[in-house]
Amino acid sequence: MSDPYVKLEIENEVGYIEFFHPAHNSLPGDVLAELAQTITEAGTNDAIKVIVLKSGGDRTFCAGASFKELININDDATGKVFFSGFANVINAMRKCPKFIIGRIQGKTVGGGVGLAASTDYCMATKFAAIKLSELNIGIGPFVVGPAIERKMGLSAMSQIAIDANTFYPAEWAKDKGLFTQVFESTEALDDVVKATAEHLCTYNPEAMQEMKTIFWKGTEDWDNLLAERAAISGRLVLSEFTKDTLKRFK
Repeated sequence: MSDPYVKLEIENEVGYIEFFHPAHNSLPGDVLAELAQTITEAGTNDAIKVIVLKSGGDRTFCAGASFKELININDDATGKVFFSGFANVINAMRKCPKFIIGRIQGKTVGGGVGLAASTDYCMATKFAAIKLSELNIGIGPFVVGPAIERKMGLSAMSQIAIDANTFYPAEWAKDKGLFTQVFESTEALDDVVKATAEHLCTYNPEAMQEMKTIFWKGTEDWDNLLAERAAISGRLVLSEFTKDTLKRFK
């Protein structure tokens, strides 16, 4: 695999949404926009009762946003648009009327942790270590923070946000509520994801939709909140500190 993609496949009333980018699944703006649109469309597709969110490749679920795009930000407006990419996907997941199951096969960083936290039921392999690395480059996990805090609590979110150099193991993430189960292999993960999703399809869709509404109660202001957070990151990425840091990483 070499070309980025977002694809939707329907099997036994389960909509499998898969994204991929050759740079460790670090996602540029166009892929994030397509992912948000695909989630929104799957939410209105009558042939789909349950959604599974997954990524291509073996050992990385998502390495966050595109570093190539990040280092080319030169003004506030571009910065806000860039950091709104994950915000739009998170909001699409939040508003989707169907349960979204997360299938996390490998490491996930930054925005990828936000995606995992925005699923309604998330399973992973033992290789799915997580890290919030934003503080390392002079910004912070402002956009994904609300989703991670909602799922894992403020204490766990602040711990990994401050300790920006460390990958936290999948079992730690399970203990903090991000993952429901951790498996020894991707094959075992896929078997249970498939079985769980197909079993959920036997339930009343209206009941599941009402449950999802309740689960996300209190997030009705996230369209504005995440836009405000994107603006903060967009401003910070232009600071001399961050620009100098990005040059070293480059």
